[in-house]
Amino acid sequence: MAAQYPVGGVAWDYLQYAIGLKQLGHDVVYHEDTWCWPYDPLERSMTDEGAYSAAYLDDFFARYAPALADRWHYQHLHETSFGMSRATFDEFAASADLFINVSGGSFFPDALSPRCLKLFIDTDPGYNQIILSERPAWSENVDRWCAGVRAHDRHFTYAENFGAADCTMPAAGIDWRKTRMPVVPELWPARIDAVAAASPWSTVMTWNVFKGKLEYRGVEYRGKAGEFGKIAGLPRRLGRRFRVAVGGTEAPLARLAEQGWEAEDGPGATLSPAAYQDYLAASRGEVSVAKQVYVALKTGWFSTRSACYLAASRPVVVQDTGFSNFLPTGRGLHAFATEDEAAAAIEAVEANYEAEAKAAREVALAEFAARRVLSRLIDDAFASI
Repeated sequence: MAAQYPVGGVAWDYLQYAIGLKQLGHDVVYHEDTWCWPYDPLERSMTDEGAYSAAYLDDFFARYAPALADRWHYQHLHETSFGMSRATFDEFAASADLFINVSGGSFFPDALSPRCLKLFIDTDPGYNQIILSERPAWSENVDRWCAGVRAHDRHFTYAENFGAADCTMPAAGIDWRKTRMPVVPELWPARIDAVAAASPWSTVMTWNVFKGKLEYRGVEYRGKAGEFGKIAGLPRRLGRRFRVAVGGTEAPLARLAEQGWEAEDGPGATLSPAAYQDYLAASRGEVSVAKQVYVALKTGWFSTRSACYLAASRPVVVQDTGFSNFLPTGRGLHAFATEDEAAAAIEAVEANYEAEAKAAREVALAEFAARRVLSRLIDDAFASI
């Protein structure tokens, strides 16, 4: 969905898949066909035009992945092709072995080979499974979406704690396999010169509120906005700089500023992939909460954003969703449940910052490097064939 939401962080969420697969030697095409109007971050509204999104993809590949500069296809509103021609893309799709549908954002290509294995990557665990199970009336086109998810051959999830005793995420009748976000370390230089003792701790987030009640077995689950109170008091408590770039129509920038945060519009601060990298590089480290549904169900979800902070040698202090059951924490990466724990983790990082920054990069290389993550994904996808 990089063209659907052409802002910096979204590009890194999705396009590192294409780059990582290319690094492994695969013949890769990035394809996007959501049938939806894309978001124009300059006008801050949805638009029926595809030119801005197409230029955004073109610029990304030219800058970060020249080998894929002619290997992308954006099918705007299922009608207009940008990048590759429709005929060239259809020829490729007809020969494809694997279709990796990250977040389920795209419809299946019309010309996709019937022998092609179709993977659904669940990047929103807990939320997606509840939608699949309960089909709430407020969820737009819910029946079509559920049918589309189930039409895939394999289903992978970022809920890496699924199956553990403390994870209560429903399966919704699907055999979920586990995966995680890939990060291309070569694209995240440490840029230690950008870090000063006075640099702020930061995060990038969407102040998301679900369109209706997300309920499962009589319990309501929520998004990230309600969790932010668990770290809202950190600026005054620690006397340090804290910065947050917030997207979403209900983002309370003024209230956050009153609490001591350097609060700014998220899309404006991270408009391009390069601006997003600069934002992370100018940070001392990341401190952030997760969606309440991830936390309450103990899914084990971990953010691509946090993985990018780690790759850029920036220590990460984030709310535990159950990821501490399988990721190494305590150096470079710290998990918290309360403000007290978050504050203590930040102070521990600051007490030995250079070692923590080095450890952050080591965690990224060991746990999130695209070559490792995507090799395993492919092996697991084809394991039972």
